[in-house]
Amino acid sequence: MTEIMIAAAVVCGVGIVIGILLGVAGEKFKVEVDPKEVAVRELLPGNNCGGCGFPGCDGLAAAIAKGEMPPSACPVGGEAVAEAISKALGIENTETARYVAFVKCAGDCEKAKDVYEYVGPKSCVLAQNNPNGGPKACTYGCTGYGSCKAVCEFDAIDIIDGIAVINKDKCKACGKCIEACPRNLIELVPYDAEHLVRCNSHDRGLDVKAACSAGCIGCSLCAKNCEASAITMDKNLAHIDAEKCNNCGVCKQKCPVKIIT
Repeated sequence: MTEIMIAAAVVCGVGIVIGILLGVAGEKFKVEVDPKEVAVRELLPGNNCGGCGFPGCDGLAAAIAKGEMPPSACPVGGEAVAEAISKALGIENTETARYVAFVKCAGDCEKAKDVYEYVGPKSCVLAQNNPNGGPKACTYGCTGYGSCKAVCEFDAIDIIDGIAVINKDKCKACGKCIEACPRNLIELVPYDAEHLVRCNSHDRGLDVKAACSAGCIGCSLCAKNCEASAITMDKNLAHIDAEKCNNCGVCKQKCPVKIIT
């Protein structure tokens, strides 16, 4: 019995000593956290999507607390979170422009031709490993298997008639769909952008028409008639700079294949 009591006492003594040492170490090596950073972090939604440009909400919270980023920097939280952060920090909310994802393809099942029947896994990434990068004749267009939809946390993407379609009101511009698309079909554009080119093909006009009836043929009529110089041609493909576009609508009128939306 004595031996048991001695062993128990030794264990208790060791435990007390270790506890004291851990307490001292915790105080000595603890990392000081800015109370403002903690307050901001509690107000952020916690999606850790990276849409703000930081790996996660912790990084953004620190940047906002230091004044390096505005309270409205979180695309997921939106105006409500921005207002709450501004109030907590006692600063003015600087509103930032809202962006949404845009799919540069109009080649749905009716317009885009298939070169073979695909029976593999319904994944855009895996389909890329097959001949022609998938069954569609256009090697630049949306394969429609939803790799972008699978990573969207906000249910902002639907696969309709063979192509990905973005719901602007649900999209938070987190950028995950951009990373998931193996054909680099998706880009962020201003929410209120009215004129965009729904094509990603760099092929020559005849080759584009042979693969899809809704592709840019590189005629450059839109660029030649744009008074705002908002349209450039890149290897047979027109691209509209939404920041420069004044929404006059001339490009849409001049486009012979009607793929400017």
